[in-house]
Amino acid sequence: MQKKIIGVYGCSGFGREVIPLVSDQADEVSNHGSSTKIYFVDDNPPSEIINGYQVLSWEKFSGLEGDKKVVIAIASSIARRSLHSKISRSSVNVFGVRAQNVVTYDHVQIGEGCIICSGCILTSNISVGRCFHANLNSYVAHDCIIGDYVTFAPCVKCNGNVIIEDDVYVGTGSIIKQGKPGRPLVIGKGAKIEAGSYVTKSVSPGETVFGSPARKMSLANLRSFAK
Repeated sequence: MQKKIIGVYGCSGFGREVIPLVSDQADEVSNHGSSTKIYFVDDNPPSEIINGYQVLSWEKFSGLEGDKKVVIAIASSIARRSLHSKISRSSVNVFGVRAQNVVTYDHVQIGEGCIICSGCILTSNISVGRCFHANLNSYVAHDCIIGDYVTFAPCVKCNGNVIIEDDVYVGTGSIIKQGKPGRPLVIGKGAKIEAGSYVTKSVSPGETVFGSPARKMSLANLRSFAK
C-alpha cells in the first residue's frame, strides 16, 4: 500500500485554520490504522515548522514518494486558479475538505478542491464549482449556483435563487438577498462584496459593492474606505 501524503497549500492564517480539518478528515477515512503524513506547502515558507507541521516547497512536496493529494488554502481566487492549474498538470491530486459539522441537504453537487469550514450549511438543489471556500458559519440556500474559485469569508448568508459567477469574493457578514425562480439574483464574475454588505440586486462583473443596500463603490470611495 502506498504511503498517503496530504499537503495544505498555504500556511498563512487560513491554511492554519484548515490543516486541523484535514487532519480530522484523514483520521476519519484512514483504514486499519494506516497513517497519513500531512504537510504545509508554500513556495516561500516563513519557517520550516508551523504549528507542528513541516513546511515544504511545491518542488519538494511533489517529489515525495507516495499517494499525494493537496488542498489549496489560499484566499485569492487568482492565486487559487493558478495553483489549481499547476497542480492539475502534475501527478498530485487536488482534493476538498469539509468540517465534521457541515450540513448538506438533498441534491447538492460540490466540485473538486472545495473547503467547507465549521458551521456551514448547504441546503437543497445547489451546484458548487471548483475550489470554493466557505469560511466559518456561512450558508448557501436552495437553488443556488456557485462558480469556480468563489470565496465566502465568515458568516456569509447566500439566500435562495442566486447565481454567483467565477472568482467572486464575498466579505464577512454579508447577506445576499433571495432571487426569484426564473429570475435569479446574479453576482457577476470577479465581483467583490465588501464586509457587512446587504446585496439586494444583481452585481455586474468586476464591480465592488458595499453598504446596506450594497452600492457600487467609486474609486474615490474605495480610497476613503481603505483609510
